[in-house]
Amino acid sequence: MTFDSKKLAVNYKVAMEVATHEGIIRQAYKDSVGVWTWSVGLTNATGHNVERYIGKPQSLEHCLKIYVWALENYADAVRETFKGHTLSEAQFAAALSFHWNTGAIKRASWVKQWKAGQIAKAKVAFMNWNKPSEIIPRRTSERDLFFDGKWSQNGTMTEFTKLTSRKTPVWSSARKIDVSVPLKRAMDVHAPQEPVQPDPVPPPPDIPAQPNTPSQPPQSGFFVALFSFLAPLVRRVFAR
Repeated sequence: MTFDSKKLAVNYKVAMEVATHEGIIRQAYKDSVGVWTWSVGLTNATGHNVERYIGKPQSLEHCLKIYVWALENYADAVRETFKGHTLSEAQFAAALSFHWNTGAIKRASWVKQWKAGQIAKAKVAFMNWNKPSEIIPRRTSERDLFFDGKWSQNGTMTEFTKLTSRKTPVWSSARKIDVSVPLKRAMDVHAPQEPVQPDPVPPPPDIPAQPNTPSQPPQSGFFVALFSFLAPLVRRVFAR
């Protein structure tokens, strides 16, 4: 199925595809150049202050809720870049994953070549974005999704659970986790509920905190009300 690019939505399938290629850390950490980062690679540049999570791990659902909010902002650039062209859902997901990782959707040569109908050249140029070498498997998956419709998401991500004293990730703490349920909840997609207590997290930037509801004053008891009714009658009887 294909759509005009401006109508494509960041749905669960798209968000999960991008997340599959990412790691997640529930508290703020410093990346390789010392920038405070959190969740699925978010920094303050997204418009959400991630330094509030220094030393404060959050629930998966909250981490993913903010991730989806930021991903939607990145999706706007993808829609604008492919404006007037028809994309499949797979192509939209691949382009969004590329842009989330590189921030280069508006200047990448493969995009210009694809829009010009030079499909073979675009497929080759896609792999020019191959630095560092560790990114090649991700880029290969994005290419195969965009040009051949091959999805790679399976509902899992890699989570890093520990930080060093310098607040950098402990790479050996990596573990695979299933995020399909918390991601669906974060996106308000139907998912089974579990009896867990939510973490005391601040609201995302587009969801205002709810004020506390004042308690109701106590109601008068039955005997208090009855005495109030009978007292005037008793006074009138003894006054006669």
